[in-house]
Amino acid sequence: MTTKKLVLVSGANGHLGNNLVRLLLAKGFRVRASVRNLGNCAALKGLPCDLVAADITDKASFVKALQGVDTFYAVGAAFKLWARDPQKEIYDVNMQGTRNTIEAAAEAGVKKIIYVSSIAALDYTHTPTKESNGYNPDRRDAYYNSKNDGEKLAFKLAAELGIELVSVMPGAMIGSEAALPLNVSYDVLRLILTKQIPVDTGIALNWVDVKDVAEGCYLAALHGKAGERYILANEKCMTITDTTKLAQKLYPELRLKIPAAVPKMLLYGVAGLMELAGRLKGTAPTITRKDIAMFSGLQQDFDISKARTELGFNPKSSKEAVREALAYLMEHRLL
Repeated sequence: MTTKKLVLVSGANGHLGNNLVRLLLAKGFRVRASVRNLGNCAALKGLPCDLVAADITDKASFVKALQGVDTFYAVGAAFKLWARDPQKEIYDVNMQGTRNTIEAAAEAGVKKIIYVSSIAALDYTHTPTKESNGYNPDRRDAYYNSKNDGEKLAFKLAAELGIELVSVMPGAMIGSEAALPLNVSYDVLRLILTKQIPVDTGIALNWVDVKDVAEGCYLAALHGKAGERYILANEKCMTITDTTKLAQKLYPELRLKIPAAVPKMLLYGVAGLMELAGRLKGTAPTITRKDIAMFSGLQQDFDISKARTELGFNPKSSKEAVREALAYLMEHRLL
């Protein structure tokens, strides 16, 4: 019996990384899992993977971690929409991390990289949005900018260094396996269940099960074409208010209330107060004025026919993903 090749997953203790490690182990691969801090590996406890410490801001750590690796799943990144210094803490980290890890992969002799980008790197001008629309022209958010510029840099470096690189672009990932603190997207469901979204923001999210995204990453390694990008999301988005209605129906005992519709100027006022509180506490506000400006009314509907046809990507529906994710949060008391 031929031994499966060695793969590395960066950011392995994160939501996608953790689920991807589990999937690749189930497929019979030898998995090396890299994390910034070996003391923060609870999500990987008991899994038969090789744990190593590597930081995307430290190129040498990845040159070492990638030795003998055939396929590198580049998952690790700063995934947050708020920081005291977004340029330094989000944009610079992700750009430097992209350069460091791809250059390290080339030095280590890695053959293929599955680069985890984001639907943030898409142009939403025409819907349903597809890969060929190009890049997001909205430059108001450091995370979005890092995903746009990072993916461009990734393709450029891969071409220069002779590495096969495929980009995958996940939607708002939810579902098991997960632990606190939840990622930005999944935390919205927690906020709904704990009645922390008092007003209708007009924001919609394209929910996708994290296990489906993990499967999409694996399929991209099998069937993805070098230099191509693939959307790993659902066709239709759901507003936070419609998501709340679904949660209300599923869990009547929680007595959830549908967020009230308010004028947009009042929304900006509420967001401004949350930002002020966030700055004072040093924590991310539930909503910001930038979030309202960028996302209120934005339709995140996608044409995923390319991923369906070329990769065999077949995600469960947004509603089913939400149902399962809510059940997971309730069952595991992650509220």
